[in-house]
Amino acid sequence: IIRCLLNRGCEVTVYPQNFAAQDVIAEQPDGIMITNGPGDPSECTAVIEQIRVLAGSGIPIFAICLGHQLMALAHDAKTYKMKYGHRGANHPVKNLETGKVYISSQNHGYAVENDSLPEGEAKVLYVNANDGTCEGIRYLNEPAFSVQFHPEACGGPHDTDFLFDEFIALIDTNKK
Repeated sequence: IIRCLLNRGCEVTVYPQNFAAQDVIAEQPDGIMITNGPGDPSECTAVIEQIRVLAGSGIPIFAICLGHQLMALAHDAKTYKMKYGHRGANHPVKNLETGKVYISSQNHGYAVENDSLPEGEAKVLYVNANDGTCEGIRYLNEPAFSVQFHPEACGGPHDTDFLFDEFIALIDTNKK
């Protein structure tokens, strides 16, 4: 993820998982990435509260994998443990706005419940073409989006590498 941002000319600051949202906001970043990690997202209550503050800051946010789940929980959505999870490469994800299907790399055992997103605040943007699970969310009242899959995957498909460009465009739009 860092490499993908650096390749696009971004200056990157990394914060630990026990960050304080106000400290990040005080730095006045152009954008915020919320990245991947292990475990049950619903147990990350302190992080979810900090993400809720970040989401309300107006700073563009792009969240990936666990970050996607935490972002959804910060918006009062729900997650659940999958029976087998999604592991490895070649998982098809469908963009519901364009109908286009991308091949993705994935490594997660939890998913966001599609129907739990608050109406008028967020909508499912990508779904897994095999099982219909939530693979991406567009937030409607803030400059933010998230994906469950890994657009930065190395050794894997690069079909969705453009999402980093969309994040940079969101930052540029937000600066105007």
